[in-house]
Amino acid sequence: MTAILVNTFFEDGLQNLFDLAERIERAFAAAGLDYRIVGGLAAYLYIEQAIPDAGRLTRDIDVVVRREDIQKIADVVEQFGLEYRRAAGIDMLVQKDQPSARRAIHLLFAGEKVRPDYPEAAPNLGKPHNVRGLRLVALSDLVRMKLTSFRLKDQTHLKDLDEAGLITPEIEEHLSELLLQRLQHVRDQE
Repeated sequence: MTAILVNTFFEDGLQNLFDLAERIERAFAAAGLDYRIVGGLAAYLYIEQAIPDAGRLTRDIDVVVRREDIQKIADVVEQFGLEYRRAAGIDMLVQKDQPSARRAIHLLFAGEKVRPDYPEAAPNLGKPHNVRGLRLVALSDLVRMKLTSFRLKDQTHLKDLDEAGLITPEIEEHLSELLLQRLQHVRDQE
């Protein structure tokens, strides 16, 4: 009975996350705006493509957008039940009926550092990798972002990506020395 209950919670959480991601896609498509999903949801989708049922669920959605599009984004998401907010230095889209920062869409800006102390900036949008009708950042950019932020959850995503065989020598050859050291640290933790 417990396994069924836990599975139901997971499936409900996943469906809610995909519903929100699909709302983002519809809003951005309606306005002709570009974005790329990054973070935990992108890691989940890449891993699920490689090894079904191996991904880990995330609570929020991170997207890279162009800073110059922020007003257009704020305007268009209103009709999709979302609201733009800036709180504690974070740009986000929250659901009007459930305005929680923990379940928000966090906006990161292409070509800008997420935090001043990060060694690298968020990637430019580039060509999307489409999964389930959603536009993901290129895998190499996702790996670079995870190595740049390098929080515990990022290290877990990196471990999962690596175990799925997704961090290839071709990706590694474009990493800075610092990011290669961080990747080795993740691999040494096994």
